[in-house]
Amino acid sequence: MISRLRGPRQNSRCAAWERFAIERAGDFEFNRSRHSQLNPNMKLLRILLEVLAVSAAIFLASLQTARADQDLVLGVQTWTLRNLNFDQMVDFAVKHKLKNIELSTKHITANAPWDEIKKKKAAFEKNGLVPYSYGVAATSLNRDENRKLFEFAKFMGMKLLVVEPSDFKIFDNLEELVKEYDIKLAVHNHGIKSMYGNPLVLQAVIKHRDPRIGVCLDTGWLTSARFDSAKVFREYEGRVFDIHLKDKKVTGTDHGDIAVDTFIGEGDTKFKDLFKALKDARYEGVLAIETDNDLKDPTEHVTKAIKYFNDNK
Repeated sequence: MISRLRGPRQNSRCAAWERFAIERAGDFEFNRSRHSQLNPNMKLLRILLEVLAVSAAIFLASLQTARADQDLVLGVQTWTLRNLNFDQMVDFAVKHKLKNIELSTKHITANAPWDEIKKKKAAFEKNGLVPYSYGVAATSLNRDENRKLFEFAKFMGMKLLVVEPSDFKIFDNLEELVKEYDIKLAVHNHGIKSMYGNPLVLQAVIKHRDPRIGVCLDTGWLTSARFDSAKVFREYEGRVFDIHLKDKKVTGTDHGDIAVDTFIGEGDTKFKDLFKALKDARYEGVLAIETDNDLKDPTEHVTKAIKYFNDNK
């Protein structure tokens, strides 16, 4: 799923740094005879400088390689698989090699009996799947209720929860729990008429909050409101922790815009621009395939999404 091949530009950069390292090593050998003519202190200094130069060149070459190797990571939001039961969802993810799973409430709930939660966690471990997040999770003004959500995430090994608080006051107790558990929160956006549909609102909400409170950027809903996902991503300045990879086609009518879900790459979302912005920012989160279409069989949607992603990332 994840390519580790260098592109031509990265190869040329790394080769340049490697040639520099070799040249410096050659200079070191050539100049050893001159070192013998220097006093001991100067000779030692020259040797140290030569060694540092070679080490720096090798380090920079390895850094370029690491940057080239870093790639975007694909996953799935199980809302896309909501017409499959839990076991079918697991089998589907394994079949399509989607290791990173964001769980929806259709397949597990934070308030489920612990025996059920333990059994489902074991199923993920057995099949090599990583339930990296859960959402969109319900939250409330009741701190103890929200604590159950964080306890669930901690047990599952999740470092991220996706939420969409219905009241701005809820952020007060959520922020306390974020600090206590060291688990990030990503606030999800729906359409323009929803609470966080305008990115400016969410920017204002998280601006003075703990930096572990950030954004779950839903590309489809942003597109439905005619926002550019790449531009919005950059404006969040590193606070995007999760992305729902969704596409919508927007049509203007006399009664306003109408947005419908499409296959990834067939709607109005500018994914190539977004992928570039993510790579430029060295985005480390997951892009979770999602659709709001009620699919009895999600195979075609997911396989086309995987192909589009691999062809264009």
